[in-house]
Amino acid sequence: MVDVTIMGAGIFGLSVAWSCLQKGATVRVIDPHGVAAGSSGGVVGALAPHTPERWEPKKDFQLESLLMAEAYWAEIETISSQSSGYGRTGRLQPILDEHGRNLAEERIDQARELWRGQAIWEIIPANQADGWAPQSPTGYLVHDTLSARIHPRQACTALAVAIRALGAEIVTEGSEEGSIVWATGLAGLETLAKEFEKPIGNGVKGQAMLLDHDARDRPQLFAGGIHVIPHADGTTGIGSTSERYYGSPRETDELLEGVYERALEAFPVLKNAKVLSRWAGVRPRSKSRAPMLGAWPARGGHYVANGGFKIGFGMAPRAGQVMADLVLEGRDDIPEGFRVIDNF
Repeated sequence: MVDVTIMGAGIFGLSVAWSCLQKGATVRVIDPHGVAAGSSGGVVGALAPHTPERWEPKKDFQLESLLMAEAYWAEIETISSQSSGYGRTGRLQPILDEHGRNLAEERIDQARELWRGQAIWEIIPANQADGWAPQSPTGYLVHDTLSARIHPRQACTALAVAIRALGAEIVTEGSEEGSIVWATGLAGLETLAKEFEKPIGNGVKGQAMLLDHDARDRPQLFAGGIHVIPHADGTTGIGSTSERYYGSPRETDELLEGVYERALEAFPVLKNAKVLSRWAGVRPRSKSRAPMLGAWPARGGHYVANGGFKIGFGMAPRAGQVMADLVLEGRDDIPEGFRVIDNF
């Protein structure tokens, strides 16, 4: 017998399993497709904060999680002896015009207060970036030190190894015992929608690409909706699309090639980089657009951890923690707007 069964071995399922193990629970993770087989097996990994303004619970929850991340992934790497690709390397974004410059200046003081003095938001000259920067028509960039990078596929693998090292099972089939946590991505959203006869969320397809370009110690770049993430292994991820309507969920197409072309235009430094691989997957987005955490209504002993969408890896350390508190101790620290019922 185990105390907790986790259905799903993506980043949310694994993070809940890890936090439950930290509290001394026995855990089984079940996923018929294996670790990071769905949207958690991507190649981009931008752990980027929301802008420091109009503060609300989702932004505060994300901040807590991002501030936890360095120690969180360091412990996992120590136990697993594998790299997660985590690094708090910051981010550069172009300032496009005078309005953008004014907004960026307003956010300097807001970041100092809202980010609790743990990170900065500043304006720097583009030439200070030494050639590693998006093109900026004003000649200035926003630089923040809260943003971090991770390699999604490697991080899930390292987390799975650490979970097994602490004695938990990760299997493709098995019995459901103890409390059940459903972290099953798009399939889980569809099951909830069917049970409650109303839309709970939807899948959004993303396509991304991995390049052979070594900028491992440089900050991530963001411009024109495109993320450029230098990974610790000497590769660089670029992406991604956001497709509400799509055909094949796992195949790349001309939309990714469009992202590639725009990336080369915005970031000329990538022009000679070889394409190593292409990736596509469907990310679960809740109706509220916040992570969906907490008890499954009308199913005693069943819980939901879903809806990570684009910010799942950034939210995972704190999401796993609050879910373990709820499942094992009955302590509910889940913010308003994050519960299943908030998506009705």
